[in-house]
Formats: sequence, C-alpha cells, structure tokens
Amino acid sequence: MGSNNWYSRFAKSAARFCGRPRVFTLAVAVILVWGITGPLFGFSDTWQLVINTSTTIITFLMVFLIQNTQNRDTEAIQIKLDELIRATKGAHNALLDLEEMDDEMLNEFRARYAQLAGAARKIVEEGGPDTGTPEP
Repeated sequence: MGSNNWYSRFAKSAARFCGRPRVFTLAVAVILVWGITGPLFGFSDTWQLVINTSTTIITFLMVFLIQNTQNRDTEAIQIKLDELIRATKGAHNALLDLEEMDDEMLNEFRARYAQLAGAARKIVEEGGPDTGTPEP
C-alpha cells in the first residue's frame, strides 16, 4: 500500500485541481492564445504540432489520473453499499461484494431483480403500494 499511496494522493490532488473552473479557464485561454498566434506563425506545421502534441500529452496523463480517482471512488461506493446491505435487516447478504462475481452469477442476480421489479410495477399499476419487501 505504501508504494501506491503517493500516487493515489497525487492523482486525487491533481484530479481535484484540474477539475476547478480556473484550470478550465486557463486551458481555454491557452487555446485562444494559440489560435490568435496562428497568423503570426503563418499557421505553420510547427504551430499546429505544438497544440497537437501538448493536448495529446496532457490527455494521455489525465486518463491515468482520472482512472485512479474513479477506481478509488468506485471502491469507496461499493464498500458503503456493502455496509448498507450488511446493516439492513432482511437484506440479502449474498449481494455483498457482488461486483467481484463472474458474469454468469451477475446475470442471474440481474434477472431475479428484473423479475422483482416487474412484479412490483404490476402491483403499482393495479393501485397497490410500491413499498415493502416482496419476499414472504
């Protein structure tokens, strides 16, 4: 955990920093300056290469930072959901850590919950309540 800890902290800070309106404004300003300098450089290949290379490098690096942040956020949400399932009386503890199951198991759970949703919609259409648990 220690060797990845610095990267996680860096990625989180960088993603938070880059998501601010000031950074977006700076990026727009850079593009505007680049566009305005086009006539000065005769819209040369080098002038175009500067913006293409710069944006490619920035995009490439940001993908990794954003993915790290997304992974951390997703893991945190999954843990919170697992805790809610665990702490809720009558909840199905088999759903804990569901994201780690294979596709076949996920499809079985998805089909079961789609069936429950369909039955609940039918009850609502008939004027029944949309609350409670469907299990006896």
